[in-house]
Amino acid sequence: MEKLIEELRTVIPFKDTTGVGDIVLVVTQNPQMVLYGFITSIERDKSKKDEWWNIGLTLLSVPLQKVVWTLRTAQMTGQEIFTMGGEKRFFQAIDIGNGRLLSQLQRTDEVNQKKSILKRIK
Repeated sequence: MEKLIEELRTVIPFKDTTGVGDIVLVVTQNPQMVLYGFITSIERDKSKKDEWWNIGLTLLSVPLQKVVWTLRTAQMTGQEIFTMGGEKRFFQAIDIGNGRLLSQLQRTDEVNQKKSILKRIK
């Protein structure tokens, strides 16, 4: 899983923070899945002594799934891989707002177009 996260960090512009309204990337170990989620709420879990947060999350799957995960700041900001039910998980917000994602998508599209042109020439 660590290798997959390293590879994702090279192609996806992640944020250092997580807030309501963010799109997050969620990676699960077993089964190995990569999916997106939408943060609907973040509330401090007052029942815990340390700093834990109840994260309201809609997983953008079919069908949509609404869940609440309780995570520490390091877990909800991609600083550490964590476990749920004995399985590793990764969670981090994607930086869509500053145009990095859009420029990455445009570069990927340009590369795919060049590959397509090269295939036709051969």
